Amino acid sequence: MSEQRRIRIGMDTGGTFTDVVAFDEATGKLTVTKTPSTPDNPADGFMTGIEKVLAILNGLEELGHPDQGAAISAVSHGTTVATNQLLEGKVDKLGFITTEGYEAVLEIARQSVPDGYGNSYFWVKPERIVPRHLVRSVPGRLDHTGAEIRPFDESAAREVARWFRARGIEAIGVCFLHAYANPEHEERMRAVLAEEHPDAVVSVSSQVLREYREYERSMTTLVDAAVKPKLSRYVNNIKTRLDTYAASEGEAGPPLYVMKSNGGVLSADEVVHQPITTVLSGPAAGALGAALIAQTAGFHKVVTCDGGGTSTDVSVVIDGEPTLTTEGSVGVYPCKIPMIDVATVGAGGGSIAWLAPEGNLKVGPHSAGADPGPLCYLKGGTDVTVTDAHVVLGRIPAHLLGGEIPLDVEAARAGLRALADKLGLTVEQCATGVLEISAWNQANALRQITVKRGLDVRDFTLTTFGGSGSLLLCRLVDILNLPAVLVPPNPGNVSAFGLLTVDVKNDYVRTHVCLQEALTPDALSTVYAELTEQARAALLKEGFAEAEHQFVRTADVRYFGQAFEVRVPVPEGPVDEALIEEVARRFHVEHRALYGYDFATDRSQQVEWVNLRVAGVGAIRRPRLVAHEIAADVGVPEERSRRGVCFDAGQGYLDTPVYWRPDLRPGQVVSGPAIVEEFGATVPLHPGFTARIDQYLNIIVTREGQA
Repeated sequence: MSEQRRIRIGMDTGGTFTDVVAFDEATGKLTVTKTPSTPDNPADGFMTGIEKVLAILNGLEELGHPDQGAAISAVSHGTTVATNQLLEGKVDKLGFITTEGYEAVLEIARQSVPDGYGNSYFWVKPERIVPRHLVRSVPGRLDHTGAEIRPFDESAAREVARWFRARGIEAIGVCFLHAYANPEHEERMRAVLAEEHPDAVVSVSSQVLREYREYERSMTTLVDAAVKPKLSRYVNNIKTRLDTYAASEGEAGPPLYVMKSNGGVLSADEVVHQPITTVLSGPAAGALGAALIAQTAGFHKVVTCDGGGTSTDVSVVIDGEPTLTTEGSVGVYPCKIPMIDVATVGAGGGSIAWLAPEGNLKVGPHSAGADPGPLCYLKGGTDVTVTDAHVVLGRIPAHLLGGEIPLDVEAARAGLRALADKLGLTVEQCATGVLEISAWNQANALRQITVKRGLDVRDFTLTTFGGSGSLLLCRLVDILNLPAVLVPPNPGNVSAFGLLTVDVKNDYVRTHVCLQEALTPDALSTVYAELTEQARAALLKEGFAEAEHQFVRTADVRYFGQAFEVRVPVPEGPVDEALIEEVARRFHVEHRALYGYDFATDRSQQVEWVNLRVAGVGAIRRPRLVAHEIAADVGVPEERSRRGVCFDAGQGYLDTPVYWRPDLRPGQVVSGPAIVEEFGATVPLHPGFTARIDQYLNIIVTREGQA
């Protein structure tokens, strides 16, 4: 590859905007921009973002200059293609093949009822991802150790494959009982499908999730099969367009990596075989970018708040590492794969304000999206949104992206007036009410991800980012009694920045249920060695030399009789009795931290190992965050302008100074009421709050008089 290539690009496609960050590996310079997303064809917005950031980097006014793309060394991409498909329930022509006698596994599910019934006394179970008439079974049976009880019936398997082919079902998930212990029957089924129905896209559970619990394994496999066709088309499309645009004569285009839910990336060629790993692609990148920024600034206990146009994603970061879970879901579909633990609430800039049947004001989870968008976009939107409330109250300017997208304040005001009249409120009371509800929605999400782990949210610094993530930070401080809020530079591009901090990462799991007293080092070592070899082979395929490989071992452990496990790190070194005891000790500590008790001294409560895991990591070079010197005399911040801003409906509009964030220097302090604006985001600073610029150009917001 040409030595000219030195630009790594992070690209995060959201519902409203596509965020782009370019990192010049030769100079260390970061260049950021945004461009409107193109929901009908996300690849269009992707390529516009590439061309736009390169034009800025090279000081060019035209997009698509033929020489620009030759400088790209790699592109890392966070995509919502799989996420949106699942959230919208667009799962068509999907078939399921399982073990004879287990055809109803999807119908039985876990029989769990979601929290709360709203205004209804009855809850209707949602439609299954595969309707019962598209479920087929094959005779053959394994026990929990993987031993064959009844042989695989190949003739029946061929009949099932032909049945799906005749009905045009071209996406099929295969999950046989106990295939996590022995994948042989599933591999034979896949071979039969390849012969009898070669056009089918097939996912088998022993490759997607080699872990016990039949319903979760079946669902995870089916989600993988459901998103595989659309994600494959999308990734191949942008890869082809990137090759055409960025390749010099006689050379291939730059590598394209796709963000995974587990906090790593994978090459485009490989991710099409593991599409389920991308279901939380964008939120994962944001959490990682925020984690690096906050830790560099000296904050080690952080909750993140990533506000976009449709939703807000929140997560917990401790010592620079976001927490992981395998109990996640997308919409109504459980996905038992390793993913950064992100909770999502429908409280974004496009969230719609509406009246419930009983007359109460509600906000979200429905969103106006990017098209038609809020009323102030003048693109045909008919519903009042959170953005409309902000612009009417003067908390954001009458434009977005530094003037690229003008906003119509009067259109937003007219919509709010109509809603306010129904409630018997003034326009300002209605607008502040909309924002108050949105703030509480975000606060409840932040409480959810902390309290459920036994964490006190008051011990954490809030890091806000995304286009709308920082707009309500002062209310969140008050509601949650937070000590401080960190707003990174270019907060609207933190997810794209996070993509430049991400290593290549693959996860491998094997169920190995065994009481600790019966667990032998030899058995444990054998499984870990096999998982490590899988991870090593994948890293070699991704182009990483042996010396660059890193392997992280963990185990899922529980007390005998429990229905849930706790993830515990397994130390490096030889697998022996001392290692097994150390894992048990760590488990007791983690269990107490999560649930407030443990049985470390009660030998009647046995420890049971359940799943063994290995993550293979290929490290990349991360951008360095540069510390700036704080001058002895930092001077007084210079106002850019002033405008009327309403922070409290009872106080009306205050004549408020507006600061342009790039003008602020390290060490300077801004006191509220004030507005701090930049290209892709705004920070409304309420009366009684101060904002300090730290040495990394972060804004640190606290209550006045609080360090």
